[in-house]
Parts: sequence; structure tokens; C-alpha cells
Amino acid sequence: MSISGEAAEVRVPVSDAALAHSIVTGEAGAFERLMRQHNRRLFRVARSILRDDAEAEDALQEGYIKAHRAMAGFRGDARLSTWLTRIIVNQALERRQRFHNASDAQAEGEAVIEIGVEGVPETPETLAMRNDLRRLIEHSIDDLPEAYRSVFILRAVEGLSVEETAASLGISEANTKVRLLRARARLRESLGQRLGPLLENVFAFDGQRCDRIVSRVCARLGLPTVAVSGPGTRLSPTTPRSSS
Repeated sequence: MSISGEAAEVRVPVSDAALAHSIVTGEAGAFERLMRQHNRRLFRVARSILRDDAEAEDALQEGYIKAHRAMAGFRGDARLSTWLTRIIVNQALERRQRFHNASDAQAEGEAVIEIGVEGVPETPETLAMRNDLRRLIEHSIDDLPEAYRSVFILRAVEGLSVEETAASLGISEANTKVRLLRARARLRESLGQRLGPLLENVFAFDGQRCDRIVSRVCARLGLPTVAVSGPGTRLSPTTPRSSS
């Protein structure tokens, strides 16, 4: 018999409490299960504050240590995921403050946003475009003010509700909505400016694809292919096959 979404929702606090109890009592693998369940979201939250992969990983590790030590105090007043997010947010903020003047270098992130297009062949061209697009999106998100960036990651990337996002960040629901709207507006403007140079190369007919099309068309028309001057790859002259 299938269980409705509402019924599953009712059991979430019980599952949270059971998992917390398993961790406190030292059950083998319990804390690992918790980390694997929440790793991606918590890493993204930490990185939205620190804008650095290595720093976010360190903050996440330190936050997990604090969470493990404080697990006995978890009372189920909030979701375990919300409780963990608050710990990681505080840890990331502390870390940023601690190392604020240590370095101005900011590492470019990898795979903050997962971009995939089902049914599209994995060719060098499509992979290169996807990587370019991912980096463009990541940089645009990194450029958002922190207050907008964290809300955007939780709401738009992780799919948390307004209520969950507000509780995780310790802000009002109204403020959450306003920040998300402003984050999206800034991203639209930033992406619009940055897409220009990238779009110049969309559907380009240079390199092997251009050569292949030219060669096939010339062959079907019975025309010789000749060396082409200008940008692109030169084609060696060939003699078309005689049509019968």
C-alpha cells in the first residue's frame, strides 16, 4: 500500500529524532548516514557564504564536529536539516570573519550547479558549452551579495520552502521572499551581460564540423573541395567521384 506525501511528512520529526538518538548512542554508521544525506545542501550553503570550495569543505567539517558534540541537545523543535543548516551557517560566518584579511584570493568553484540535458549526446562541443555555462552561472551567483546568495542557494538550488529557508538563515519569511526576488533580478542582469561573448560561439561552423559539412555537400554536388582562406581549417583539394 502506498503512503501519501502527507503521511510521510508527519513521520519526518520521528525519523529525525530516531537518527539523532542513534548518533548519541553511538550506533555504527549513524552519523555517516546523516552526513551523506545532507552533505550537498550544507556544502552549498557554506560555499554561498565563503565563495571558496576548500574553505566551504573546512567549514562543513568543523560544523559536523560541532553538530556531533551537540547532538544530545537536539530536541526536535525544528527539522534536523534546519538545525544542521544553522550550525553550518554560523560556522561559515565565523570562518569568514576569522580569515577575512588573510587572503583576497577566491577559488573558482566546481560543480556548484549541476547542469545536464537529457537526450543530448556527450560530444566535446556540448561538454565545452556546458562547462562554460556552468562557470558563467557560478560566477554570477558568486557575485551576488551574501544576503541574496544564501537565500538563492537554499530556495532556487536546493528547493527549500520559504519557511525552511527563513528558519535556516534566521530571517523572516517576508525578508526571504524579497531577497530571492532581488537575487533573481541581479542574476538576470548579470547573466545577460555575460552571455553575450558566449553566444557568439553558439552553433559555430568551424573546425571539424565545418569541414565535414563542406566535404559532404561538395561530394554530393560533384564539386571539388578547395583550400579555404580566412578563419577555420583549410581543406585539401580533392577530386569528386564521378556520378554514374
